[in-house]
Amino acid sequence: MPYTMNPHIAKVRAKTVQLVKQYGWSVTAAAAHVGVHRATLYDWLAQTPQNSMVMHQIPTRSSRPHHHPRAVDRAIVERIRQIRLARGRCAEAIWYQLKREGLVVSLSTVKRTLTRQGLLRTRSPWKQIHQSGIRPVTTAPGTLVEMDSVHFWTKPPRVYLSTMIDVYSRWAYVAKVQALRPGCSVQVVRAAQVAAPFVFACVQSDHGSEFGRYFTTTLLRNHIRHRQIRVRKPNDNAHIERFNRTLQDECGQELRKYLKNPVWFTRTLHDYVEYYNTKRIHLGLEGKIPSELLTNLS
Repeated sequence: MPYTMNPHIAKVRAKTVQLVKQYGWSVTAAAAHVGVHRATLYDWLAQTPQNSMVMHQIPTRSSRPHHHPRAVDRAIVERIRQIRLARGRCAEAIWYQLKREGLVVSLSTVKRTLTRQGLLRTRSPWKQIHQSGIRPVTTAPGTLVEMDSVHFWTKPPRVYLSTMIDVYSRWAYVAKVQALRPGCSVQVVRAAQVAAPFVFACVQSDHGSEFGRYFTTTLLRNHIRHRQIRVRKPNDNAHIERFNRTLQDECGQELRKYLKNPVWFTRTLHDYVEYYNTKRIHLGLEGKIPSELLTNLS
């Protein structure tokens, strides 16, 4: 903790030095004028260049020691940097690698070194924690609808698909979007709600930028809850992840034929979704079809 909490102390030092060098005050008089000991003012004078008459501020020097008898050897620090920069390995992996090489250091030392070297990604102080609440129990269609985005084709022309699936009935919906933006995701939800034979109560997604604050507030205005899964837990969205895999396995090759033909691409995608909902047998539904399950419930 500094000996003073004055935020303008750097300017006070410079002004005091200026009284001595530029205006000819004595060290004792200038020190008494600002209320410090003359030895302190001599230290401030020593921090200024010899030929400098005007200085705007003299910053506070850190009290951190420059050397320590138990400091980590520079060779070890440099080896930690090399391993991190070569493969981007985590602190634990670097620690095990150093043990194999005969360099004995603690895991906390490796983490501290990575932090001081600026090689660790820290959490942003502005990043908000998403409190999604309890996952709803799927007792009826629309209770929980999972949603995701697929980079179907990363090369030009890029193609993005927005996919949705109802966890209870396995009813699915897919739409091609121009970009991964919240506005496009909202349009997909609205179109899916019109096509679905049930009402959406909760839409669950990951933390992608296309599911941001605008997406959440717009769904709430339409009486639909937006729930986000846990960070780095894609299994929370296992049903939609599996549907994305099925879509690419069963229809991906045919869709790639029409990447430059939007009309046929959309038609092929629509035909597959129709087949998926009305003809495809689902093992998760004990051999039933989503349309049959919805018809029996109605």
